[in-house]
Amino acid sequence: MSTPDRRVLVTSASRHGATREIAQALAARLQAAPGVHAVHVPVEHAPDPAVWDAVVVGSAVYAGRWLEPARDWVAARAGLLRGRPVWLFSSGPIGPPPLPADDPHDVLALQQLTAARGHGLFPGRLDPALLSFGERAVVTAMRAPVGDFRDWPAVTAWADGIAAELAAAAGLTTRPAATR
Repeated sequence: MSTPDRRVLVTSASRHGATREIAQALAARLQAAPGVHAVHVPVEHAPDPAVWDAVVVGSAVYAGRWLEPARDWVAARAGLLRGRPVWLFSSGPIGPPPLPADDPHDVLALQQLTAARGHGLFPGRLDPALLSFGERAVVTAMRAPVGDFRDWPAVTAWADGIAAELAAAAGLTTRPAATR
């Protein structure tokens, strides 16, 4: 008798698409793990965590904070989230080395609210062509480094860690997707 797949929701808030692409990569990597069915649904679509076995929630970080739609989604569903495995991730540090290196200001409160099992902090992307006039002015004034600083091997490794935790909870063994 086979074990049913663990259904994993990956949801995220993204202002210019870089965080959404990280969430999509996490969902794809989790989907490749044995015993996991994962999908990405943007947080603005208000996915219902009640129908999922586990949830990964992420947000772009601006001025040291998660985007309001992600914070609001978590707060409104905290009771449901505490009833299943949850992981949080943030996207935002930029530059070589990515700065700031600290967790966003609101992550500790969100971890406590959801009883999250972990938090991944991933570098982001800064593409002036995607920014509004005001955002470009701020980036110029701050002399923020421009470029794509996302660390795809770190994203993959973090997803593999989540898949391993899910497999262990289900009594399965797992290998990284690349070695299958």
